[in-house]
Amino acid sequence: MLDRAFNQAVQRPLHRMAQALQRRGWQADTVTWLGFALGALALPLLALNQPLWALLAMALNRVADGLDGALARLTQPTDRGAFLDIALDFLFYASVPLGFAVLDPARNALAAAVLIFSFIGTASSFLAFAVLAAKRGLQSTAYPSKGFYYLGGLTESVETMAVFALMCLWPDWFVPLAYGFAALCALTTVTRIVAGVKALRDD
Repeated sequence: MLDRAFNQAVQRPLHRMAQALQRRGWQADTVTWLGFALGALALPLLALNQPLWALLAMALNRVADGLDGALARLTQPTDRGAFLDIALDFLFYASVPLGFAVLDPARNALAAAVLIFSFIGTASSFLAFAVLAAKRGLQSTAYPSKGFYYLGGLTESVETMAVFALMCLWPDWFVPLAYGFAALCALTTVTRIVAGVKALRDD
């Protein structure tokens, strides 16, 4: 819901950072992999009860996620880069609730499983629509710089990271935060399915 406004706000500083990386010979895919490696550290850090360090790893992942796209646009965006970006993003998102589940299985595992299940709904509806939109030649006017049709929703990257930050700052509240956000993700899935069915009608 907030991704479009946030992306516009950070576009200029990300562009300047990407220019500096380009001058040093960095490639967009390298930034993508580095960002994923940093984000993946959140899982063991959460499991070791180090939520603030995990939050730092998540923040660095998000910076890299913005930088790789900005860097790609300075050269030539590729389908491979778009594929890596979204695939590694979803793995990163799922790793955070898993980290809380490993930390305290008795207390957190069910809520983590429900949240990951809700992520399956948002991810599958998002990616399925992107595939069929590309087949039909549909273009997103809201996110024209994306490498595929970006179908928005109530719970996007900004909202997800905000909830992850709350979980790290107040880990004792993981369970209600996970269930609450899972409910919002379910609503996003429903709205995406409805929008997809309407957009892909064969009449």
